[in-house]
Amino acid sequence: MKKFDKKKTIGTVIMIIFLTIALVAVYISAYQSFEGNRSIQEFEEIEMLISDSVERTKEKSEQEVAYEKYQALLAENNDFIGWIKIEGTNVNYPVMQTVDNPNFYLKHNFEKQYSDYGVPYLDEECFIDLTNNLVIYGHNMKNGTMFTDLVNYKDKNFWEEHQIINFDTMAEFSEYQVMYAFSFDTNNETFCYNDFTNMDEEQFAEFMAECEKRMAYDTGVRAEYGDEILTLSTCEYTHENGRFVVVAKKILEETVDTTENEISEQIIEE
Repeated sequence: MKKFDKKKTIGTVIMIIFLTIALVAVYISAYQSFEGNRSIQEFEEIEMLISDSVERTKEKSEQEVAYEKYQALLAENNDFIGWIKIEGTNVNYPVMQTVDNPNFYLKHNFEKQYSDYGVPYLDEECFIDLTNNLVIYGHNMKNGTMFTDLVNYKDKNFWEEHQIINFDTMAEFSEYQVMYAFSFDTNNETFCYNDFTNMDEEQFAEFMAECEKRMAYDTGVRAEYGDEILTLSTCEYTHENGRFVVVAKKILEETVDTTENEISEQIIEE
């Protein structure tokens, strides 16, 4: 009878454990890569549903044009409330909202299937054209998708090249100019930026003051009570359970027209 070799048995067990761990790590890495590629493909297919052939005419209001542009997405999923895009970044996604199940799209895709990538979604306390601060959440993913590019606003040079955020709804096409960008420590903050959704004048002033305290740099852009605000939030790892927040104000058509006229006058003078 062979003598039992305790050391050899222990070594074999340890080898099996390490091999199992390695195989699990390879599986997780492969799965994450697969999920990432699938998520990118899904959003590309969703974007194809947008009708870019719709044109504004004298007979059509902006609301009618916006509805026609995005009606196919709404037909696919009636949780769809808008589309957010920042030119020159990966931020180019539908925005969802489920008031009765607020964080549903944290872990579900546009087809309502489980997904680690989720879909950007609007806070349940926010309502288009009713609340003066629209708060939208999105993941910070390792493959650079979703709201990962928001963290680049730490750098003022990035802000200078990406000042405008486009957020379209079923009623209108809107541009927002970035005012503030800052890291946020959710474990040690008393200021809850996502609680300031339907602000009176005093709350508006408090929100702006708190954002200004935390701003990574001064953009020189400010808002007044009556302006509509867009707040984007994603995870960020400067702090444990940290967030990175970008706050922008809506650019009114009058402001855009005035700016374009000033530029035209300057060109003529030169």
